[in-house]
Amino acid sequence: MELSFLSSLVVENASKVVLVVLDGLGDLPGPEGKTALEAAATPNLDRLAEEGVCGFHDPVAPGITPGSGPAHIALFGYDPLRFTIGRGVLDTAGTAFEFAAGDLAARINFATIGPDGRIRDRRAGRIADAEGLRVTERLARAIRDIDGVRVLFQHVKEYRAAAVFRGAELEAGLKDSDPQKEGLPPLPVEPAAAEPSPRALRAARLANALIERARTVLADEPAANFVMLRGFDLYVPLPNFCELYRWRAAAVAAYPMYKGVARLAGMRVVEEGQSTLEQEVALVERELPRTDFLFLHVKKTDSAGEDGNFAAKVKVIEEFDRLVPRLVALRPEVLCVTGDHSTPCAMRSHSFHPVPLLIRGQNVRRDAARAFHESACLGGGLGRIRASELMALLLAHAGRLAKFGA
Repeated sequence: MELSFLSSLVVENASKVVLVVLDGLGDLPGPEGKTALEAAATPNLDRLAEEGVCGFHDPVAPGITPGSGPAHIALFGYDPLRFTIGRGVLDTAGTAFEFAAGDLAARINFATIGPDGRIRDRRAGRIADAEGLRVTERLARAIRDIDGVRVLFQHVKEYRAAAVFRGAELEAGLKDSDPQKEGLPPLPVEPAAAEPSPRALRAARLANALIERARTVLADEPAANFVMLRGFDLYVPLPNFCELYRWRAAAVAAYPMYKGVARLAGMRVVEEGQSTLEQEVALVERELPRTDFLFLHVKKTDSAGEDGNFAAKVKVIEEFDRLVPRLVALRPEVLCVTGDHSTPCAMRSHSFHPVPLLIRGQNVRRDAARAFHESACLGGGLGRIRASELMALLLAHAGRLAKFGA
């Protein structure tokens, strides 16, 4: 659906919408033949399902395994095939960094490289925030420009940082230097196109020069003695989410990337006090009275899925379920619970499987679902939709869409 068309139908009212994204929610059957959602005790989510309407969404399209960026962009109503944003921009936007037009950003993974030139640890032992910040600041002091192009560094979280090239006309179509597997040498940054432009070639040269300079600067570091660059992209803001839908929007998310996609869309991002799920819900309680759309992101479902830890995923779902009554007590006109993508514990990775979806709201047409899990959603009244179609449903259930045509 075209953004301009949907935006043309939007009407303002006092309704409130809460979108909860349990990252990596979708699953496959585990040890006892149940998914994490099916195995979890979720009386409150089941009650929402009974009072609402259920189904599935495909983050991009059937059969396509999405990254976190396009999966969230789609949930906010943007076509993920049209509005593509690299991880470098997403992660950096989730920090206090101020972009300028033409900035080329890349995500840094601090890593441990051995004397043989092979990557021993792709995450530098998962160094803590304070250590990651210290190493980032060390790079920033030592490397200020390369070949006349300004280089800016921004710590993101733990072993993750960002490098931003500013003041040159560059292109973003570059391959990552991360080999994605330990025991291999890092890859050279190269243009992705078979016949690259001069701008792409220059960007690749700058990136490779930065990697070599960083290797020298960090040579004596015990863990973070190397950097890998990935997710190159130019900074281009999304069409403003608040202006499109004529409402105030806020995001509560603990991880920088999810703050980043919300900030790129023009949402107000709440920064403090999000180390636990209970703290996140407390922020929703505080912020909802002064906003119309609130995006709540829960990360640990995805982390458990990628670790293959079925019990941990069940535990996170149950912890969220215990907090659901606090969200219901806020009486939003629409409460939606879903995931951005599936992360089955058996696969330990994102997958192509459709994602369970639940909408509870005014004027909802109830279906036969009496629980919220994959099996129950199969018979849900929403059927199977594209994630980019969800925003129209949320607006409609909130009474924020006018009739189309005479």
